[in-house]
Amino acid sequence: MASPLRVLVHGGGIGGLTLAVALAGRGHTVEVVEVRDELEALGVGIIQPSNALHVMREIGVLDACVEAGFPWEVLTICDPAGATLAKIPQPRMDDAPSNNGIPRPALARILGDATAAAGVPVRFGTTITELADDGSGVDVTLSDGSADRWDLVVGFDGIGSPLRTRLYGDRYRPEYTGFANWRVTVPRQPEVQGVVMSTGNQAAKALLTPITDELMYLGAVFAETEDFRPDPELAHEQLRERLAGFGGPVAEALSHVKDPSAVVYSRISQVAVEEPWHLGRVVLAGDAAHASTPHLAQGAAMAVEDALVLAQSLDGADGVAEALDAWEARRRPRAMWVQNMSRAVLKQETGRATTPEEDELLKIGIPGAAHVLVQPY
Repeated sequence: MASPLRVLVHGGGIGGLTLAVALAGRGHTVEVVEVRDELEALGVGIIQPSNALHVMREIGVLDACVEAGFPWEVLTICDPAGATLAKIPQPRMDDAPSNNGIPRPALARILGDATAAAGVPVRFGTTITELADDGSGVDVTLSDGSADRWDLVVGFDGIGSPLRTRLYGDRYRPEYTGFANWRVTVPRQPEVQGVVMSTGNQAAKALLTPITDELMYLGAVFAETEDFRPDPELAHEQLRERLAGFGGPVAEALSHVKDPSAVVYSRISQVAVEEPWHLGRVVLAGDAAHASTPHLAQGAAMAVEDALVLAQSLDGADGVAEALDAWEARRRPRAMWVQNMSRAVLKQETGRATTPEEDELLKIGIPGAAHVLVQPY
């Protein structure tokens, strides 16, 4: 870009903060608005696959992520009793680790510190209330009553994106898949040196993911009605009932789950914006544009790839419109491949009928998908 831009990022999650750091490092003026009162992330841990770690290296926080987390190289497949069926080495992108498990609050802190170090202000408890794009800039009024003009507005505001609703109304509401994720942090067992996946039937799959030397999280996916919510007093017992058929390391992990408030429950939904992800100078990215199921562990990875590629696209373009067209041309095929593959894996694991297109994707398999995703984006 011939001259620096003024960019407003709507959303201070993983993707939004990655974009803020990437843009500020290139000389652009950036501000982040976040509806929450702080950057503290909810949930337990997150997997950073090698392509996500490649982005972390590009914005200068790879070492901090690895130091705060637990890098790992091999996926272990077990039967429900805990017997090992296979050990699958995981591919790398360049010299980034194959994967890194990290607590979500730690990742939020690392990205928040990098954002502050880059000189990017984060305005908390704030959202967009008015937006007018006249083709040469975007006039924005925020919920605190302030108003300003920006060259670009980017919505990294999640699967329930208010900015997406502002652009497209209710055409792209999150679609519930019929399944939900149960997760809880427990002490790491010494033998859990990478993700351990226990599976063997279509009723349940359990994963153990190390996130520090001391901690790992137990995750399990089950079919749940859309209106179901765990009992606040009995969530740990409800999880135990669902995993009653599992032994070995999963049963050991469950023995540590005694506090119902420690159990994190989230419905698995998806969104695919079929219309352009940018209208004029307003852009949707990450889950706001293409939220997928977690079956490839690529949701946050796609968001940070979106962020870095957007910054790169602005580098080489003569204007904003050209940059956004180039960005979406690069990002849409890859992000939608991840969504389609993730949905196909969900169907396969739960015995649902798959389409011919999904059957073709499933021939690649999860190990093959991992190799696809460590190719340059």
